[in-house]
Amino acid sequence: MSMTAEKTVRELALENPAATRVFEKLGIDYCCGGNKSLDEACRSANLSIDEVIDSLEMADHSARAALTVRDWQTEPLADLVSHITNTHHKYTRAEMARLVPLLDKVCSVHGKNHVELQRVRESFQGLVQELTTHMMKEERVLFPFIVRMEEAVIQKEPALPSPFGSVQNPVSMMEHEHDSAGNALRAMREASCSYTPPGDACISYQTLYKALADFEADLHQHIHLENNILFPRAIAMEKAH
Repeated sequence: MSMTAEKTVRELALENPAATRVFEKLGIDYCCGGNKSLDEACRSANLSIDEVIDSLEMADHSARAALTVRDWQTEPLADLVSHITNTHHKYTRAEMARLVPLLDKVCSVHGKNHVELQRVRESFQGLVQELTTHMMKEERVLFPFIVRMEEAVIQKEPALPSPFGSVQNPVSMMEHEHDSAGNALRAMREASCSYTPPGDACISYQTLYKALADFEADLHQHIHLENNILFPRAIAMEKAH
């Protein structure tokens, strides 16, 4: 077995940020289920390990050629926090505001003939409530603390005391909430047959499913950046400081 096949999905996503797009396309969970080896993940998804490795190598080559993928393992944490907030949090809020009324509209027209839409709506409504509170806690409490801690390290000053003890405490809570979000995404994908619109789907119905699939992909990337990069780096920084 090759070294690549033995590595975990999480390790590969960290080594090659462009790999997340490959995993997304193939349905391999790299954010909450990233501790599986690539070989195990491929067997679970009934995928050819050789073909997946080829796809990963092509994605890595393309990313290096484009030079657009930032290495968030080495960039300042303040920049990563800013990227998460201004890219993923902004997108998530905008899409939630757009998709709630769109879901209601599609349910009102097609809900009688497609009862699965109600399950999708219930899961999404719960997810919206969770994410709204979740992102607010990150932006008001956890993220500012991480940025201040990094500033103290750079300036070689003592870290300011936190209201929550170790940074591991809020991180554990955020990771738990990420798991809950992942469960909601899986429930929505299952209910919608992987966002496959039925034959009688109108344009709004098709638009909804495409948007929900995009929302899922962005949230996976969002959670990956926090669970696998920001949070471990913040914990390591606190221990070293």
